[in-house]
Amino acid sequence: MRPLFPFHGGIHPAEHKSPSTQHGIAVAPLPARLVVTLRQHSGSPASPVVAVGDQVLKGQLIGAAEGLISSSVHAPSSGRVVAIEKQPAPHVSGLPDLSIVLETDGEERWVERQKMDFCNTDPALLRQHFQDMGVVGLGGAVFPSHVKLNASGLDTLVINAAECEPFISCDDMLMRERAAEVVKGISIAQYIMGAREVLIGIEDNKPQAIAAMQAACEETGFEVVAVPTLYPSGSAKQLIKLLTGKEVTSGGHPTQMGIQCFNVATVYTMHRVINHGEPVISRLVTLTGNMDEPRNYEVLIGTPIGDLLKLARPKADTTGYLMGGPMMGVPLLDLSVPVVKATNCIIATSQALFPPLPRAMPCIRCARCAQACPAELQPQELFWFSKSRNFEKAREYKLFDCIECGCCNYVCPSHIPLVQFYRFAKSEMLAHEKDRKAADLARERHEFREFRQEREKQEKAARHAAKAAEMAAKAAETTAGSGESVAGADDAAAAKKAAIQAAIERAKAKKAAVKPQNVDDLPAEAQAKIDEIDLRRAQASETAGQRVAIQKSDEGQGA
Repeated sequence: MRPLFPFHGGIHPAEHKSPSTQHGIAVAPLPARLVVTLRQHSGSPASPVVAVGDQVLKGQLIGAAEGLISSSVHAPSSGRVVAIEKQPAPHVSGLPDLSIVLETDGEERWVERQKMDFCNTDPALLRQHFQDMGVVGLGGAVFPSHVKLNASGLDTLVINAAECEPFISCDDMLMRERAAEVVKGISIAQYIMGAREVLIGIEDNKPQAIAAMQAACEETGFEVVAVPTLYPSGSAKQLIKLLTGKEVTSGGHPTQMGIQCFNVATVYTMHRVINHGEPVISRLVTLTGNMDEPRNYEVLIGTPIGDLLKLARPKADTTGYLMGGPMMGVPLLDLSVPVVKATNCIIATSQALFPPLPRAMPCIRCARCAQACPAELQPQELFWFSKSRNFEKAREYKLFDCIECGCCNYVCPSHIPLVQFYRFAKSEMLAHEKDRKAADLARERHEFREFRQEREKQEKAARHAAKAAEMAAKAAETTAGSGESVAGADDAAAAKKAAIQAAIERAKAKKAAVKPQNVDDLPAEAQAKIDEIDLRRAQASETAGQRVAIQKSDEGQGA
C-alpha cells in the first residue's frame, strides 16, 4: 500500500452526498434557448466567429480562443444564432458577459467529427487541438488544459478524483458509470506529458468509484489510491502532498517538481475529444440540496439554470441557490444564468440545511483558524491586515497562498467572514498592482518621448549643419568663376523678365477679347451702373499708371 503524507489542518463537514447518488446519470432535455458565455474559462474570453442569423450545427466553433490563456467555445446544439450580446453570467461579481444566444431547432445535427490516433500524433498538435476543442479544467478553476499539458518528462501525473466538498457527487458518478472512458483520457494526458507514473486520488467515502476505477486500471500501471475523507483534500496542492509527500512552494508550480494534476472530469473530456471528435459542449451537474429528486444530469453548456432546476423539483421552503459547493460556491441571484464549464453543482438552500449565521463578533484570538488552515497560514493576522488595509503586511504573510477554501470560516467561533476579507484584500492588491504597472508604462512612454524629441533635435541640427556646409562649398565654386557666372545670371534674369511681361500682355489681350454675356437690350438704369463701374476702373488704371511713372522717374534721379 502506498504511504500517505497528511497535510496540515482541514475539516470534516457533513457530506450530504448520498441523496444525489441514489440514481444513475440522466440526460437533461434540450432547452429552447442556449446562452453560451464567451468567458467560461480563465484568461481572455473567446471571440465570436458567427453572426446573428447564422445557422449552426452541434459542435460547431462559435467562439475562437484569443491568445495563449484562452479556449474556444462551441455550439451545444444545432439551431440559429438570435443574439450576440451581454447576458447575466454565474459569477461572483454579478456582472454580465458577452454571450451567444442560440435558438435550438431540436434536430441535434452534428458537424463532421474526426477521431485522432493520439499515439501517432505530435503532442504539440494535440495540445493545440485541445485548445481548439475547448478543453479546460472542470474541477472549478477552468484553466485552459493545453497550457497545463505543455510539460514533458514528468515524474508523476496526479488525477484529482477526491471530490472533497459536501453535496457534490458528479465526479463520483462519472467514475462509477464511465470509468473505462476516464482511463482512456488519462492515457492521452500521460502520453502528451510523458509521465512516468499515474496516481489517481479518490476519497475513501466513494467505495463504488474506487472499485470501478481499480477494475478499469488493470494492466495500465495506473495506481488508484484511497485518501482519507478530509476537506480540502481535493485542492491540487493538498492532494499532491497527500500522494507524494512533496509540497508546492509559495508562488511555485507543481511542474517545477515534475508533477502535474488534472481533474478526473477534465481527462474524460480529453477522451471525448480524441476518440469521438466531440468538443466540450456538455458536463455532469449535481442537482441537490432542498429538492424532491436530487440527481446528476448530463447538461448542455448554455442551458438556463432555471430550466434545469425543474428536473429536480426544489421544495417550497427553498431559500436560495448556490453554484458549486457550500464551502466555495457562488450564490445565484438570477436563475436565468446559464450552465458554464465551471458549473459542477447546483444546491437548493433552506433554513434547515443552511441556517443563517449569527452576527459576527470580535476575534478572540483562539487560533482555531490557524489550526484548520491547509495552507499553513495565519488567518487571524491576515484578517487584521485585510481589515486595516495594511496590504503590504498581508503580502508578507503570504495572502496569495490562501486557496479560499473556507476552513477558517467554518471553525471560527466568532462567525467572522474571514474569506470575504481575504478576497477584498486580494482584489485591492491586484488593482493597486494594475495601477502601478499602468503608471510605470506611462512613465516609460514619457521618458521615451523626451528621448525621441531630443534625438530628433540633434538629427535636425546635424542636417542643418551639413546643408550649410554644402551651400558654403557651392558658394566658393560660384566665386571662382564669378565673371562668367554674373553675365550668365544677368542674361537669365533679362530673359525671365521678358517672359513675364509677354505673359501679362497675353492675359490683357485675352481679357479684352472676352465679350460680356447678357448685356444686350439692358434697361437704362442697369446700363448707367455698368458705365459708372467702367469709368471708375479706367480712372483707377490711369492713376496706377501715373504712380508707376513717378516711381520710375524717382529711381532714375536716384541713380
